[in-house]
Amino acid sequence: MNGADLMGQESHVVRLLDLDLEKSDGSIGGGDEPPLMVTPLNFSMVDYGIYRSGFPDMQNFPFLKSLGLRSIIYLCPEPYPEANMQFVRDNSIRLFQFGLDGSKEAYVNIPADLIGRALELLLDEKNHPILIHCKRGKHRTGCLVGCLRKWQKWCLASILDEYLRFASDKARLSDQRFIELFDTSRLSFPSSNSYLKR
Repeated sequence: MNGADLMGQESHVVRLLDLDLEKSDGSIGGGDEPPLMVTPLNFSMVDYGIYRSGFPDMQNFPFLKSLGLRSIIYLCPEPYPEANMQFVRDNSIRLFQFGLDGSKEAYVNIPADLIGRALELLLDEKNHPILIHCKRGKHRTGCLVGCLRKWQKWCLASILDEYLRFASDKARLSDQRFIELFDTSRLSFPSSNSYLKR
């Protein structure tokens, strides 16, 4: 399986390289290995300062810390675990929770008002860098990212292609239909989104 096959499907391990390769004695390399950092499940960059993933756990915290997050949009109704809350507090990250129910059913009712409010927060540069996540980073996260792409004026085929890349064989027709019908003209958001091109 090559790297392209893995994109958006599982956690990846990243080894940070020490850019100062020359030791004090003039020799190069050797010594301690750089630390391993593990990305959350389905992690990806969405846009400059915007990331998406599945639910992060403790092994992902060093990687997330390296992103310098200011905010997290959490799309599940369950309370945030204490270890994650501690990470958020320790790193002065604002947590915004939008309790969208998850379901294994083929049809899920997605509240457009909640997605709209989450999208308004996502579009506000004051919240960047920001991570969007749900449990697996597929459906709820995919709907929010799909609505962002719609606001950015992506063509529907590209939006749905991105959704399918992350949802893979778990894709829901109801999610795709929700993205297609979502009305971005009703959003109220700050005008300072200079790099989030419409």
